[in-house]
Amino acid sequence: MSDPHPARFPEKEDKRTFLQKVVEFIHPGPDSTDELIETLAEAEDNEVIGAESRVMLERVIRMADMTAGDVMVAAPRMDLLHIDAPFEELLHVVINTAHSRFPVYQGERENIIGILMAKDLLKLQRSPDLNIRALLRPAVFVPESKGLNDLLREFRGNRNHLAIVIDEFGRVAGLITIEDVLEQIVGEIEDEFDIPEDEGDIFGLADHTYRVSGDTPVERVAEAFGVAIQSSDPDEVFDTIGGLIAHEMGHVPKRGEQAQIAGLQFVVLHTKGGAVRWFKVSPLPAAESSAGAA
Repeated sequence: MSDPHPARFPEKEDKRTFLQKVVEFIHPGPDSTDELIETLAEAEDNEVIGAESRVMLERVIRMADMTAGDVMVAAPRMDLLHIDAPFEELLHVVINTAHSRFPVYQGERENIIGILMAKDLLKLQRSPDLNIRALLRPAVFVPESKGLNDLLREFRGNRNHLAIVIDEFGRVAGLITIEDVLEQIVGEIEDEFDIPEDEGDIFGLADHTYRVSGDTPVERVAEAFGVAIQSSDPDEVFDTIGGLIAHEMGHVPKRGEQAQIAGLQFVVLHTKGGAVRWFKVSPLPAAESSAGAA
């Protein structure tokens, strides 16, 4: 005899993957990249995907048309090490720039002979007689036209995190890191320079200079160094030291650029999003201070 009240089966669990949901939503497929991006926006509106997922997918789509030349750090802004430089000079560059990998050149800057890991300098410190050439790792060279998708695949495959970009004539055009590529997908990646505001904005360094964040109030910098800081234009008032220095330079500062204000030397250490994140600051000698004070 059949059960007059058969048990009700639970609703089937939706086991479709996130990608399957997106594919089903956009089927039939769009005819162009712009249409695909518009469809992703509709998917977000219909709660098929979240806002963060939509942004990331859009970046992945746009990255397909980008090359190493679009993202690289241009050659004039590259931080390089000379193969014959003294250990103290090498250490000074490593501390000031805070990179983990450095292209090493011999003779002209174009002649890059390898990559030095910053951590390998510790081996030199412990064994001064060790030849720095023995610590170099092979440099990877890629053309400016290299697609970011292919480059990311190679970075993952060969475990290299840095490549030298060359132009159509075989000259060094710049460098690109795996972080540069990944930031095209996930946005800015926080690093050792990204310190919360409540942890401070002026730090003393071992060489008796200071690291100052670009968003530090001008008044705080003036108070910390015991100087009067003001714009060369009396009608302009700036809240942050980064804004003031950008105004004095007349353009968005780039890494390595310098400015002298109120007896202080400001060197741009790190930039992101068109703004200076960190300066290296040191007092100028008395003669230069009197000549360059604002």
